[in-house]
Amino acid sequence: MNGYVIALDQGTTSSRAIIFGSRGNIVSLEQYPFPQHYPRPGWVEHDPRDILATQLHALGAAFERSGLSRADIAAIGITNQRETTIVWDRRTGEPVYNAIVWQCRRTAPICQQLEAQGMGGYIRQTTGLVPDPYFSGTKLKWILDNVPGARKRAEAGELLFGTVDTWLIWNLTGQHMTDYSNASRTMLFDIHRLCWDEELCRALDIPMGMLPQPVPNSFAFGRIRENIPGLEKLAGVPVCGAAGDQQAALLGQGCLEPGQAKNTYGTGCFTLMNAGSSVPESRGGLLTCVGWQIGGRTAYAVEGSVFNAGSSIQWLRDELGLISTAHECDVLAESVPDTGGVYVVSSFTGLGAPWWDAYARGTIVGITRGTGRAHICRAVLEGIAYQVADLLHAMESGAGKQLDVLRVDGGAAVSDILMQFQADILQRPIDRPQTVETTALGAAFLAGLNAGVWTEPEDVRAMRRTQRRFEPSMDPSQAEALMKGWHKAVSRARDWAEE
Repeated sequence: MNGYVIALDQGTTSSRAIIFGSRGNIVSLEQYPFPQHYPRPGWVEHDPRDILATQLHALGAAFERSGLSRADIAAIGITNQRETTIVWDRRTGEPVYNAIVWQCRRTAPICQQLEAQGMGGYIRQTTGLVPDPYFSGTKLKWILDNVPGARKRAEAGELLFGTVDTWLIWNLTGQHMTDYSNASRTMLFDIHRLCWDEELCRALDIPMGMLPQPVPNSFAFGRIRENIPGLEKLAGVPVCGAAGDQQAALLGQGCLEPGQAKNTYGTGCFTLMNAGSSVPESRGGLLTCVGWQIGGRTAYAVEGSVFNAGSSIQWLRDELGLISTAHECDVLAESVPDTGGVYVVSSFTGLGAPWWDAYARGTIVGITRGTGRAHICRAVLEGIAYQVADLLHAMESGAGKQLDVLRVDGGAAVSDILMQFQADILQRPIDRPQTVETTALGAAFLAGLNAGVWTEPEDVRAMRRTQRRFEPSMDPSQAEALMKGWHKAVSRARDWAEE
């Protein structure tokens, strides 16, 4: 049996392709960044053509670098930035507008209107989500309402909608599909019945004919078309796995049992806990979504989201010019014993769970004349850890049990100082794997299961190995005092913007 699987990992700031062997080993990796667009404060956009071009380039380059042949590749899996919304012409494939990114806050008034109409409870019960600009439904409505001619064309059946997984699957295979995990993040999907919800589509005035077909995560979506420039050698390879990036990471971390949890330190931070086969009740500002469906068995997840994590380190580098590389942030942070009382709340695009404040904005408090760039860098790293602690505490409260260990991955998880502070402020062990590419591994695993490279979901556990375990070393009373200061800082950031 062919033993290699390609994972397409389409993220918020770059597109990557990783080829895995049957033991989970990385054979080849390519990555290409693409531009971010901020047309107004709180608005975030991507050009869908940039997403597609960089992802296809990464796929072709990773395959060429690997030295493998077409016959060696068993399957392709896709994982993606979730909630980001794209609408395109069914015939030409041309987008009608830029992709509205998951971070974008422009639809806050629509969400307020849904709450005022009494839809909040129905949305929570049906979708497991809360009315927030984070999710795709209101972004889609905004495009239909604001792009000239878009609504008329959509009602005529000329336009298609998709999150990034759907956009890639359509361009690679010609099929208009999405997987259950991505569908569950649109605020249009019934996570109980696993189908689009007519009442929610009616409330947002969305023609259901433009929605993709929702299918399981390990599924034969289609095969690579023959006429894609640069991918001629991969024509006919099946695409047979897909999941939103955070659900893919939960699987890639081997969190197959209820109560096991992971956090991904990416552009944002996303903490997910396996909730088992029944839909859990959403509590404490947390969300419920589909983790995955494999072999007819659905696993649900409880999730908390931090909108800005790694992006706050990028902000230090690109906007403030305080550092030249991400690693320099660690070096500076380690050069001081603490932040000197400084807190950085990086709510550039609002606060996610457990606050859900679309009008919060970034805040720095506690500055004195002695504050230097090292203190700011350390405060940014600690601010990431505080936000994750808020999520985990809410999860533990809702589950009624204490987490044994938090599994971690993502770009910022390589930071020892961040991981140690995370263990200290949580008062829980942190487990970092040898391969931090767990998001891509989860997508590859879904595809490989369908293609026969692996046979059971439990096979993923054998591919995960611990690289380092961080144990708490801070006195619990000190951790409690620091968290109290953090919550005081958050109170200064909340409800700041007026529109």
